[in-house]
Amino acid sequence: MIRALLRSTLDDFQVDELPAYTPSGVGEHLYIHFRKRGLDTFQAVRYLANRLGVSAREAGTAGLKDRHAVTTQYASFPFPLARPLPSPADLTGEGIEVLSLARHGHKLKTGHLRGNRFLVKLRGIEPTQRHPLRLAFERLAVEGLPNRFGSQRFGRDGDNVDQARAWLSGQRPPPRDLRVRRLQFSALQSELFHRVLDRRIADGSWNRPLPGELLISPGGGRYQRLEDIPDAEEAVRSGRLSPSGPLCGARTPLPTDEARALEEDVLRNALSDLHLLAQWKSLGEGGRRALRIFPLELQTHLLDDATGLQVQFVLPRGAYATTVVEAVCAIEDVSRMTRTTDPEGSAIEAEDPTSGE
Repeated sequence: MIRALLRSTLDDFQVDELPAYTPSGVGEHLYIHFRKRGLDTFQAVRYLANRLGVSAREAGTAGLKDRHAVTTQYASFPFPLARPLPSPADLTGEGIEVLSLARHGHKLKTGHLRGNRFLVKLRGIEPTQRHPLRLAFERLAVEGLPNRFGSQRFGRDGDNVDQARAWLSGQRPPPRDLRVRRLQFSALQSELFHRVLDRRIADGSWNRPLPGELLISPGGGRYQRLEDIPDAEEAVRSGRLSPSGPLCGARTPLPTDEARALEEDVLRNALSDLHLLAQWKSLGEGGRRALRIFPLELQTHLLDDATGLQVQFVLPRGAYATTVVEAVCAIEDVSRMTRTTDPEGSAIEAEDPTSGE
């Protein structure tokens, strides 16, 4: 497989959040659109909350963005009508540039985004491999790819799943920090989803519906039963809908027939105490996730350094840019060589949006 370096600099990985709606200009929540460099979303939110004099715990975001990147996103904060709006310049600083702010009537909630636009610069590519790599990316735009979670979903040390299994089964108490608890729980959901996805890749059904299938838009939302869609086969071929896999929880919608038998077989072998997930309803009721995604508006561009390639694309909410890149090349993440210990623990490090399911 073609090899490449990822995130040689912060500017080599750029993310722009695509909001689901624009703030109305009226209401007791302040929506801040900001660009951050070298900070994770939690750090940025804490900084902005401190500048506003409000609690960071009352802030809202649509998703998480990586620290090792240049990213733009929105956050909301409670802000009484009696308070005059600050200027963007008053809030800018410490790796954060405030682009705009406006009032809105409700808090920004997890999943309130259409998707994300990515600009990724890959370096260290063998010069003769740059053109084949461009073609490989272009094929993904036509054929789609398995909708895996990025490795960041599982924590910096990759042990979020083991941690979640331990406290779900009563072997240790759950983390006191609710945020960490939710991220560990979501890592276990993701690992179980991957098991179902891997089975369907192995049998060739990840990109075609099985009898009893629950179909879903690549960006999430309501599922539809296969038998209720007259043009289901065409909808899947075109990428409008995708077969789905489970995000296990208290109320995960279940398929029927062959699709259900496959999921039950995989999950029975993966987690004998699956019922424990239902006891933690507050962490996630469960849902469905598309098995297949398409990078949209994909463009590639050769960089001037003779070993670099730039690729731009849009992904629906909950999808990972690293998943797209790793589908066509073996990457070495330069930023991981220089990462330092986070005092809040490795569990909270996350990349692209991890929400929306």
